Amino acid sequence: MGQRISARYVIQGMESSKVMNLKVISFQIADSIDVKLFKGTFPATIHYSDTDELFYIIENQKFLYVFKYGIVCFLGYSETEQAAFFQVIGPYCKNLFEQRLSDEFDIETDAPTINYGYNKIEIPAPTIDELRLIMLNVSQSVALDYYNQQTNSLLEETNSHTQLLERKGKINMGGIKLKKYIGRTLNLKNRISANLYIFDSPEETWENENLNKLDIGLKKTFDLQARFRTIQEGLGIVKENMELFKDLLQNRNSNTLEWVIIILILVEVINNFLVIQSVNELSSDSFAIL
Repeated sequence: MGQRISARYVIQGMESSKVMNLKVISFQIADSIDVKLFKGTFPATIHYSDTDELFYIIENQKFLYVFKYGIVCFLGYSETEQAAFFQVIGPYCKNLFEQRLSDEFDIETDAPTINYGYNKIEIPAPTIDELRLIMLNVSQSVALDYYNQQTNSLLEETNSHTQLLERKGKINMGGIKLKKYIGRTLNLKNRISANLYIFDSPEETWENENLNKLDIGLKKTFDLQARFRTIQEGLGIVKENMELFKDLLQNRNSNTLEWVIIILILVEVINNFLVIQSVNELSSDSFAIL
């Protein structure tokens, strides 16, 4: 269970009738982030934390969300401030990416009711928990983009092998190459399984009807469930082909072993024949001498 430092935070300016435009941007910057170590060194005010994520109040209308699965989400940060923070968090990242996946989402306040648009939400004066929920869903969308990219890469590799199998009736994959392919597939499946929690709704949505409605609306806007199913289906296809390749390789190795045994038997037969012939020749020479 996460620790929420304050139940509600009044965001100055959002309670007025003035329309405000806020921008959320989320980045996949690494395979993972050591949030425990980062929490102990970063001095900002924490609104919510658990073993997997940290949500900070930096100042009024400026927030930061850090996730264990390698994502950082900003609200109210300039590009210069984002770049500076990437330098700060870099030492706590595993396998830092040179090219970062990202997603942006606009928030327009002082709307009479909540309205969802393309990469945009109109909302009455938002609470801190509503802003956190929006940032969470944007970050989940980026995570899905990353996992989808990895899955598509595996599918492309799989298709290249199946096309070769169709054209030539064989796969150009040895034991070590197959093991690496299996390793990449299992590694991605394990990482997704380990991070399945990221697609769960926060506990606060169970207790607050307004937050629950907002969460459901955001998940529909980002099409999170359908995109997650697409990734699972892609990995299922890769897994089926992986089993096929493994069986083909085992059969190929079995046939190779059979030929090795046949050749060894043939060598042994030829060797015995030559020995017998040599003995017969010696016997003939002995009789000739006598």
